[in-house]
Amino acid sequence: MTVSRLLTLILLTSAAGLAHGEACVVHSHDERIEVKLCQSNISIPDELFRSGFCQPEMPGQTVEVTFVEACPEGAFGVCRNAQVSNLPYRQDIHYYGVASDARYLQPACETQSQGRWEEGDQ
Repeated sequence: MTVSRLLTLILLTSAAGLAHGEACVVHSHDERIEVKLCQSNISIPDELFRSGFCQPEMPGQTVEVTFVEACPEGAFGVCRNAQVSNLPYRQDIHYYGVASDARYLQPACETQSQGRWEEGDQ
């Protein structure tokens, strides 16, 4: 996965939020790249959740979104208490797939999202 595509996904998902007590699994892929993450709400208003906050638009990618009560186990890393793009909302973002992507995701978590990176629950 290229750094620019990964950072684009991070920015798209950091602008997404979740309803209280709910999460969404976002799985996107094309012929070369597959990305799976789960966003778990901390403080985003319920009405914003299903009206588009877990609906990233990724041209050329097939995107599937599944709403769940909690993010599944198996993430290689979690960005805790991530701030949603210049808004007062917070969420936890769980990353699945290629663990070596943490070298890009951790700095983005800590600087862009003002979150706290944790090793996953694999």
